[in-house]
Amino acid sequence: MRGGAVTYGPVPAMPGMASAPTDPGTFRVTFKDLHHRSTIFNNAPMPYSVFFNGGDAFHEGSLSVPSHGCVHLSHTAAAEFYAALQPGDVVQVAS
Repeated sequence: MRGGAVTYGPVPAMPGMASAPTDPGTFRVTFKDLHHRSTIFNNAPMPYSVFFNGGDAFHEGSLSVPSHGCVHLSHTAAAEFYAALQPGDVVQVAS
């Protein structure tokens, strides 16, 4: 959102699995990493990562397999979020 208006979306997304749900809420972007790799899950690629709420991130990933707490997006949506969001920006995860 910019100025109270949605600028992109909604988009298909896949949140965390039941055993590792993505926390709903309003958060601030903490950092971004274009070519991030998970230090927890066997160096798994997390392209276009936009981090919020600790280790949670929006990033490119499967839209059919739940994550371990992140929000998976299509390549196009992840690239758009990565380009548009900056550290300090407010993001919201709705359940």
